[in-house]
Amino acid sequence: MTVSGKLNQRIRGMQGLPKRTPDLNGMVRIEGGSFTMGSEDFYPEEQPLRRVRVDSFWMDATPVTNGDFAKFVTATGYRTFAEIPPDPEDYPGMDPQLAQPGSLVFVRPGHPVPLSDWSQWWHFGLGADWTHPLGPESSIDGMEDHPVTHVTYADALAYAEWARKSLPTEAEWEYAARGGHDDGRHYQWGDELAPEGKMLANYWQGAFPNENTYEDGWERTSPVRTFPANDYGLYDTIGNVWEWTRDWFAMPKPIKKINASACCTIDNPRGAAKRESFDPCNPGMKIARRVTKGGSHLCAENYCRRYRPAARQGQAIDTSTSHIGFRCIFRD
Repeated sequence: MTVSGKLNQRIRGMQGLPKRTPDLNGMVRIEGGSFTMGSEDFYPEEQPLRRVRVDSFWMDATPVTNGDFAKFVTATGYRTFAEIPPDPEDYPGMDPQLAQPGSLVFVRPGHPVPLSDWSQWWHFGLGADWTHPLGPESSIDGMEDHPVTHVTYADALAYAEWARKSLPTEAEWEYAARGGHDDGRHYQWGDELAPEGKMLANYWQGAFPNENTYEDGWERTSPVRTFPANDYGLYDTIGNVWEWTRDWFAMPKPIKKINASACCTIDNPRGAAKRESFDPCNPGMKIARRVTKGGSHLCAENYCRRYRPAARQGQAIDTSTSHIGFRCIFRD
C-alpha cells in the first residue's frame, strides 16, 4: 500500500473517534458572497484571477492552539503522524536507522546559504512533534495559546472530525482572510506590508534564513491573538503558521484569462485533481499535496512572500513541520 493509501486508511478510521458537541464559541460567522480569487502580481500558482462564490460558514477566529489540540488528544488518545515511526518501505532510499518518529524543524544557519536549497535550514528532528516542537528536549509549556504545529493533513482532519467541524476549502479560506475586501489589496490591511513601520503580523524580518531582526518580537510562533484581527475578526490569516485546506494543489494549467466579473460557484476553483497534485520534481514519490494558505513566521521579503490571502503553497499530506498548523470551519 502506498503512503497516500495508508493515510487514506487512517483518515477513514477517524470516523470511529469519539466526537464532541459542535462548539461555536471562538468562531466567527462569515456571510457568503463572491470575490476575486488569486493574484497576478506575485507567483504563477496564484493565477489566473477568477470570480468565485462561497456559501456562509463559521470559521475559527484563530488557528487551533496547542491547548485546543491537547484537549483532543486527551479525549481520544490520538497519536500524530510525527509520533509514529515511518515504514522504510514507503520511502525508497531511506536509511532504516532513521525510521524513527520525528518531524521537520527549522534551524537557522549561521551564514548566508543558497535560497534554492531548503535543506540548508530544514532538518528532520528525531523526536520532534507537537508537544516537542524543537525536539525531545523541548516542550510547549507556556505555549498553550500558540498554534499547534507538526501536524499533517490527516492530523488536522482528525481534530476537525472530533470537533464535528471541517477543514476549509481554499476558496473559503481566502475569502475569509480577505476580511470582506475585494479591491485587489495585497494584504488584509492594504498594499503596504508594514505601514509606517508597524508590524501587523508574525513574519520574518531580515535576510532569510540566517538573519532575523525580530522587529515583530518573535523568532518562531506567537500567541494567536498577538496581532490585530482582520475586519471579519479573524487572527493570524497572515503569517504565524501555514494552514491546511481541503483542496489538492497543482500548478495552474495555461488557460485563457478569465473575465473577473463572471461569477461561478465551484468547490475547487483551481480545478486540481488528486492525480495532478503529485510533485513533478519528485516523480518517484507519489504522495499527494494539499493547498496550504497564509504564510508563516518564516516568510520574508527576500524569500517566500506568501504572507498574503491570495498566496498558496502545496504541501505533501504526509509532511509535518514546525511552521504548519490549521483552523476549522463549521457549515450549518
